[in-house]
Amino acid sequence: MMLGNAALAFWNGIAPGGDAEFLAWHVSEHIPERVGLPGFLRGRRYVASRGSPRYFNFYETESLGVLESPVYRDRLDHPTPWTARVVATFVDTSRTMCRVAHTRGIGEGAWMQTIRFAFPSVARDKAISTLIRILDDLPARTALVGAHLLDGVQRETKPTRELELRGTPDAQIDGVLLIEAADEATLDSLAERELADDSLRQAGVGAIARGNYQLQYSLSASR
Repeated sequence: MMLGNAALAFWNGIAPGGDAEFLAWHVSEHIPERVGLPGFLRGRRYVASRGSPRYFNFYETESLGVLESPVYRDRLDHPTPWTARVVATFVDTSRTMCRVAHTRGIGEGAWMQTIRFAFPSVARDKAISTLIRILDDLPARTALVGAHLLDGVQRETKPTRELELRGTPDAQIDGVLLIEAADEATLDSLAERELADDSLRQAGVGAIARGNYQLQYSLSASR
């Protein structure tokens, strides 16, 4: 089950030679700093076993307003020296604020499949309703841990200092399915059957891009 009503979904690669510092920074400074901000409930990072970019990160928040708050904006505009150095090594970055359109499950799975997609120009609400029915009908009594639908909320805002350090605009998504499981085989089985591309296209979405990711680090707010 996702915490809160919103999330920041973030995919990125790292320039060659930068992974060790990225991992140390993320665990020692970045995720603890973010989860310490008002309204941030949990931060998680995954590494790809299949698909790209190499890393998937997301933050669960109480609401979308948390991701547009002056406190969070100030942090984005005033990165620490370590943050400034690491963020400059990001490549293939995708960053989108999302509302949690649907969530089911208990606990955290060791494996996550991210299924990014585009909504059609019309019938977005209908596609969301169909996707929710698909998630609710996923088989029980398996190693499936959770299934969530995030609806991307794209905003035109003034670039932050962190974005300027990344050097190129971040990509954004229309939506993403997050499928959590205890093992990767369960993800692959669902991708071949209930969550196959054909089924998702029939639900009304396109431009489907999948990645299998393994959990590296998770931290919840201690308040």
